[in-house]
Amino acid sequence: MVSRGGNPGVLVRMLCPTFVGMATFAQFSMTLHDLAKLLREIKTIAVVGLSSNPSRPSHQVASYMQDEGYRIVPVNPNCQEVLGEPSFPSLLQVPKEVTIDLVNIFRRPDAVLPIVVEAIQVGARGIWMQEGVSHPAAAQMAEEAGLWVVMDRCLMIEHRYYVS
Repeated sequence: MVSRGGNPGVLVRMLCPTFVGMATFAQFSMTLHDLAKLLREIKTIAVVGLSSNPSRPSHQVASYMQDEGYRIVPVNPNCQEVLGEPSFPSLLQVPKEVTIDLVNIFRRPDAVLPIVVEAIQVGARGIWMQEGVSHPAAAQMAEEAGLWVVMDRCLMIEHRYYVS
């Protein structure tokens, strides 16, 4: 969950690595430096809900990230190909040899939970819910599985601000 005021250093809720494997989980605040570092480390972003329509926000964000050097894996059952990449109906249908670092979600909040379940199953490192998308229960599930989570923020805007 992202802070909307108060402490600008609080950006991401994340499972504290110290507690991995224990029954009790804790959350800590990831600093802006940590977030920027993670965005520099990831290479492959699966974009769930990526539209082939260039005027849609999902297409604009994915195109920007692709231009910045990230590999984009479109996930949309209604598309064959987006941004020159084959599209897959679900995260589970992405070939196993593709390592998904981040799952960027452009879907309504009520569609988020099953996407997070799939992201955990494919071994993603993080979940990014775009502006207007948040799901606290899904975020908690992802955190408990060891993924870092950002909710209700635009990946392109944050990348431009903290990485570019």
